[in-house]
Amino acid sequence: MTSGVLAAAAALDLALGDPEGAWHPVRLMGALIMRAETWARARPQYLKLRGVVLAAGVLSTTFLAGELALWLAAGADRALGSSGALVFAVQALMLWSCLGIRSMVQHARAVLEALRQGDMACARAAVARIVGRDVSELDEAGIRRACLESVAESLGDGVMGPLLFALLGGGPLALVYRAANTLDSMLGHKDERYRELGWASARLDDLLSWLPARQAALATVLGAACLRLDFRGAWLVARRDAPGQPSPNSGWPEGAFAGALGVRLGGPLSYRGRVVEKAFLGRATRILDQAVCEEGLKLFLAACLAALLVDEALLWCLSR
Repeated sequence: MTSGVLAAAAALDLALGDPEGAWHPVRLMGALIMRAETWARARPQYLKLRGVVLAAGVLSTTFLAGELALWLAAGADRALGSSGALVFAVQALMLWSCLGIRSMVQHARAVLEALRQGDMACARAAVARIVGRDVSELDEAGIRRACLESVAESLGDGVMGPLLFALLGGGPLALVYRAANTLDSMLGHKDERYRELGWASARLDDLLSWLPARQAALATVLGAACLRLDFRGAWLVARRDAPGQPSPNSGWPEGAFAGALGVRLGGPLSYRGRVVEKAFLGRATRILDQAVCEEGLKLFLAACLAALLVDEALLWCLSR
């Protein structure tokens, strides 16, 4: 990975958003996972083992496809004498497809705009696009909380994770991380249908997201300091309250956002009719209103910028 790739990918994401179309890598991953699930369910025996094979097959296929794209780009660079320009472009395009900065902001703003207009049905429909919990009974405060929690969590899954794995292994490894996220979102449910088949996908996503989640908390601290928010509270709440969450990772960025903004997040949730007991994150020193949610979006963008600057500086130092 050369210096400048991360910035180029982030610039593409901010300018163009999430690329659309059937050839989007995440859509291809989803299609591959659906085919693999059909194979895995062909026989009811050893579903947990088949889930392990399924996850390994999806990740290895994703990595090999990324490496093949880079190999072809390198060959074209040699043939054209373009001094690595095509490899640079392919790396940036791969990482662009893994980032979710602009799309997250757009989804969150759609929720907030519906609330501003007093359209609860539209607000519930908008927030349902970015959360997995049941939204039919959410009131205005619950919708805002769900929206802000999704923004915070996406800092880990949609920004820090792809950046970290791109640093470690370029675009192909960033795609592997995105594939792990997709496996978890499609198969990693704890209901009767997916408890065994999705076990490996859920555990793998927890493992790969362990460091990005904590990096997201640190990036939130930096972003809060830049915006003159409570950066000390961000780190204190994340460290204190994140271990009480059922997820080993989501509480870190959510707790950091709660501490920085002075609001309370977390608490019991309903998923597919099943109540999940989650501890609260932070203490409510401010009302979670529209202004605080807008502040949360600014904090998200500031944390993304802080992370990009740190990672680009690291790449530049390594290349000297």
